[in-house]
Amino acid sequence: MDPKLLDILVCPVTKGALFYDKVKQELISVQAGLAYPVKDDIPVMLEEEARALSPEEIEEWRKKRG
Repeated sequence: MDPKLLDILVCPVTKGALFYDKVKQELISVQAGLAYPVKDDIPVMLEEEARALSPEEIEEWRKKRG
C-alpha cells in the first residue's frame, strides 16, 4: 500500500483515519468498526464490501494506535 495514498484516504462512513493491516490486506476504520479490503493493491472503499470488526479487533487497534 502506497503510504501517500494512505495519507489521503479516509473512511467513507466517518471521514476518519484509516490504518493499513498488511497481513490481512485491509484498511481499518476503528471509528466505524469496519475493515475495507484491499484487492490487487486497490482499496475497495464501499461500506457494503467492508467487514465488521469484532470488539476485540477494535480494542486491539485502539491499543496499537494509542
